[in-house]
Amino acid sequence: MLLADGSGVLAGGDDETAELVRRADEPGRAGAVQRLPRPLRTPSSIVIVGVGAGDEAGWRAAGAAAVRAVPTDEALHVVVPEQVEPAAVRALAEGIWLAAYRLREAVAGPRSVEVTLQTTNPQRYARGLATAEATAAATWLARDLTNMPSSTKNPAWFAAQVAAEAATRQGLSVHVREPEHLREEGFGGLLAVGGGSATPPHLVELSWEPAGATRHIVLIGKGITFDTGGISIKTRDGLKLMKKDMGGAAAIIAATLAAADLQLPVRITALAPLAENAVSGSAYRPGDIITQWDGTTTESTNSDAEGRLVLADVLAYAVARLDPDVVIDLATLTGANSVALGKRTAALYSHDDALAGALEQAGRAAGENMWRLPLPDEYVEYLHSDIADRHSSPARGAGSVVAALFLSEFLGDRVDSWAHLDMSAPSWAEKHEAELTKGATGWGVRTLVRYLEDLSA
Repeated sequence: MLLADGSGVLAGGDDETAELVRRADEPGRAGAVQRLPRPLRTPSSIVIVGVGAGDEAGWRAAGAAAVRAVPTDEALHVVVPEQVEPAAVRALAEGIWLAAYRLREAVAGPRSVEVTLQTTNPQRYARGLATAEATAAATWLARDLTNMPSSTKNPAWFAAQVAAEAATRQGLSVHVREPEHLREEGFGGLLAVGGGSATPPHLVELSWEPAGATRHIVLIGKGITFDTGGISIKTRDGLKLMKKDMGGAAAIIAATLAAADLQLPVRITALAPLAENAVSGSAYRPGDIITQWDGTTTESTNSDAEGRLVLADVLAYAVARLDPDVVIDLATLTGANSVALGKRTAALYSHDDALAGALEQAGRAAGENMWRLPLPDEYVEYLHSDIADRHSSPARGAGSVVAALFLSEFLGDRVDSWAHLDMSAPSWAEKHEAELTKGATGWGVRTLVRYLEDLSA
């Protein structure tokens, strides 16, 4: 594999390869690929891949394009000379590994991908490659969890996967609350949403507590293992992808595992409220009054606005019991995310400019797009209820914004150290594109790992 920008060969260059690049179509465009045969030669073909401007995005695109240009039964060998910066090699490796993803259920084993570094100082790249590997592995896990059919993926199954993953690493602990514990502790929103299913709700608490950590980050992820909409049932088309409605929970769990793999010196508590929103005689109804964990009440007139009810319980619990410095939640929360920002961009909400800026910077570096939207005070009145402390789903527009305002009601004095990412749209890809593969994207894992790394710097 050769890497090229608009001016020539960046890697593996000699007179022959320089001429091949010169004759290639668009050799410098990020992700542009040209595979050239070399009969009776070794190697038997050369793949020329563009890195664009040479930023991390360009190198990531090059890695993804290269792995797709090589047949799946072949190993990909990449030679990178030592003048290439470690950040570029990290991005290249991420692109290769992310685009090489295959559903574990669909193949006998992982694809062989070999990255060969042509350097006299391998230690220069060791940390970047280890981080790329941990990030890619975590993203693969989040994709696996999200792609899993809901006939298998119920709350108990998800909780068991987390426990199994945590057991392979030092320094992690897992506490799983089952329905009787949820009732004892008053997780009314989670119990209401999961009450219509034959597979009851669970709450997973995964903790990483390294010695010497000075900051405590609480990560919360929506974990609806299938969302029928409940009594307010979705359309047939709306139901097709509802196995992905736990993408937030998958991302925060996977990012925490990656932090443990990388030994990041930041304390993390990951909370994954898990439920199936089903239709049955025991399902909660539009018009019901739900008592949340903090004792306040919510009027629900749309059982398809279930995610905010389970998140509300856990947000309230986190700020009251865990003493976090920062709270970040990820949720496939609203269809309005896609209406406002399209299929590749998450909506970011926060009152904290520094926190929002740090997440935006991490997202840019990681290749995950987000756009900050407002939390206007004048919209809070939309949540007014005549019979409860608040209304969960007012039909007055600004759906993603109002959902974020609902969540902010449960942060108490930590509302100014909280961020919410509505990532429903970018959690799924309709086709292979750059480092994304068709299906679940694992959106959020890369951003969170970068954010946690930056805290550790």
